[in-house]
Amino acid sequence: MVRSKTDGNYLIARPDTETSGYLLLFQENFDALSYLNTHAAEVANRFTVESIPRTQLGNLLKRWGFSGVGIVTDPLLPKVEFLQHS
Repeated sequence: MVRSKTDGNYLIARPDTETSGYLLLFQENFDALSYLNTHAAEVANRFTVESIPRTQLGNLLKRWGFSGVGIVTDPLLPKVEFLQHS
């Protein structure tokens, strides 16, 4: 996960304006860093990469009100698979 150092918000995707957003997840820390450096190099230093155990992911989604997760499978293109949480 990528989180803002400034306000603590997570990096999310909003495929449409109707959803509360999908938490972006990366398979490896270096994938998250590649994503930031490729698509937001000018602000990459404002973010940090965090890890979370899978067992805590559901609670995090509920607490922040996310619609689900967006799993980034290719950080350079980017290619994202969206999964809705219920």
